[in-house]
Amino acid sequence: MTELLARTVSVAKQGNILVATVDNPPVNALSHSVRAGLIEAVKALEGDAAARAMIIVCEGRTFIAGADIHEFKKPMVAPLLGEVIDTLDAATKPIIAAIHGTALGGGLEVALACSYRIALDGAKVGLPEVKLGILPGSGGTVRLPRLAGVEQALAMISEGGQIPARDAREKGIVDEVVSGDLRSAAVAFAAKVVADGGKVRRTTDLPVPSFDPAALEASRAALAKKYKGFKAPLVAVDLIKMVTETPVAEAIALEYKTCKELLVSPQSKALRHIFAAEREALKIDGVDAEVKPRDIKKVAIVGPGTMGRGIASCFVNIGIPVTLIGLTDEGLASAVKAIGKIYEGSVKRGSLTAEEMERRMALLTTTTAYDGISDVDLVIEAVTEQLDVKKEVFAKLDAVLRDDAIIATNTSFLDIEELAATSKNATRIAGMHFFNPANVMKLLENVRAAKTAPDVLATTTALGKRLGKVPVMVGRSEGFVANRMLSKRTREAQFLLEDGATPQQVDRVLTAFGFPIGPFALADLAGMDIMAAARAARVARMSPREQQCNIVDRLVAAGRLGQKSSAGYYVYDDNRKASHDPAVDELLDAHRRERGFTARAISDEEILERCLFAMVNEAARILDEGAAARPGDIDVIWTNGFGFPTYLGGPMFMPTRSACRRSRRRSTNMRASLAISISSRPR
Repeated sequence: MTELLARTVSVAKQGNILVATVDNPPVNALSHSVRAGLIEAVKALEGDAAARAMIIVCEGRTFIAGADIHEFKKPMVAPLLGEVIDTLDAATKPIIAAIHGTALGGGLEVALACSYRIALDGAKVGLPEVKLGILPGSGGTVRLPRLAGVEQALAMISEGGQIPARDAREKGIVDEVVSGDLRSAAVAFAAKVVADGGKVRRTTDLPVPSFDPAALEASRAALAKKYKGFKAPLVAVDLIKMVTETPVAEAIALEYKTCKELLVSPQSKALRHIFAAEREALKIDGVDAEVKPRDIKKVAIVGPGTMGRGIASCFVNIGIPVTLIGLTDEGLASAVKAIGKIYEGSVKRGSLTAEEMERRMALLTTTTAYDGISDVDLVIEAVTEQLDVKKEVFAKLDAVLRDDAIIATNTSFLDIEELAATSKNATRIAGMHFFNPANVMKLLENVRAAKTAPDVLATTTALGKRLGKVPVMVGRSEGFVANRMLSKRTREAQFLLEDGATPQQVDRVLTAFGFPIGPFALADLAGMDIMAAARAARVARMSPREQQCNIVDRLVAAGRLGQKSSAGYYVYDDNRKASHDPAVDELLDAHRRERGFTARAISDEEILERCLFAMVNEAARILDEGAAARPGDIDVIWTNGFGFPTYLGGPMFMPTRSACRRSRRRSTNMRASLAISISSRPR
């Protein structure tokens, strides 16, 4: 082979086949040098009379995985991706894209502009731009429907999912799936194309396959429901419809125009902020990136309750054996049965095979003794939220574990320093706060104590990623970040009831804002007895008004425990459908009279501002105390933990609103605090 170019794209010659190799670690993003290099490679192909075809292959773990997101905030420098695509499309000799890892976004658009595509078995392709609030802008929406059909293309573009190589082959996106050495297979494929006459195939020359126009409207309705509040998925329907009715050149121009408009939209800015913040959150403040995480091969979990079961599922799902420790054999048997039922549901839905269920269940063992876990690498305690109980567990673990085994607590409110102080080796103590249901919720609040070793912190972060979670490191703080902010929103919602709002009104305003569930419906779901117990544990640290705002205690005294008793803030039918109950109005009226409140009309604007500002003010205090490292970490926690709309970017990023009508930008660099008075009453 003779080297012709030496940049992020190099070109070498193998017989009469040119091999263009992209090498732009870590994911071969379409940076300026890659774009320029691909154009130069095509020029080299066209200028070499002896060259009959070219393959595009990538070094590293993946094919071109998309645009360089760092360039989004800067003026783009020519050549733009559209110029690269046009150059590939206009080539007079066949070009073959050789895909491994993932071909995503602009990477797939590059491949679609080639004459042929081959993929390594196990590779995946997709157009995930919608997840950043944008859509393909370099011909993806024009070419993909011509290969895969309108409905399949719309599904991929509007939801941003990835499909494996074999599925892509069946749908006509990929021409051949290969195993073994991809470069050699691609050269052989190119040689075969040359031997067959060297035909150039342009996807843009293909017609759009016939489709049912009603399917587009059905997709629009389904997307509006599934992605409520998101703009780009619905624009995708309009774009695909346009493509089916418009000449290719005009359609490509309209697609690019739409992409540019979406790129500067508030939603895209917010979604790109979350995308970047999730990656930034993986950087642990004060821990060098070179610190290696420990190898976790075996785990024990203390506490077979709802949370412990969910955490156990997380680990066996990724093939890590788990020992579940409980007080009784009966309790453990119940836990194993509950975990089995979760998997049985997945088998019935077709998302899990019976064989895989059996494999996972085989990784789970149970015991009532601690002496059988001396070989585990990590223990997570998930027992009741009582400090003395947890301290007792820590003492038992200290007695049996290796010195290098990590002990993590799943506590959501208790002081991690008090727990760490009970251990003979405080450097191995950390928090891993899962959210219920642990096997479903994406957020993992990892908690650092004062003496936690750097490699323990690195381990909990790496393990979170391995579990498929979104890990965020937080510091010592009652309720850490998520629950601490939630408690302030809950408190403000209670105060709103005292001032004259109704549970239905507060829930309606916050769900209209974008939360998946309102605070009072959430309380009914969690259970009023649970809420009352949490309140009792914190009452000594509450302000006088909060201490006296005992609406939750009144509901419990009336036997209204939420959905579990068919009555809480709402009354529930046999299908757990909620409806208004006048008895709650009477209970609230009685509370107001006893406390000296006069009910007044509360506007939707006031409800929204008071609930949001309560959260944001507390977040500012959290940042000021150093309990969170960055404002973006708080945004990641709230979008992944409590359903704060990602298209608003999180509570620290979004513009503050007044009933969603006025807006003013809140700085994301708010270390000091926000002096916002959200109620004139003492709090």
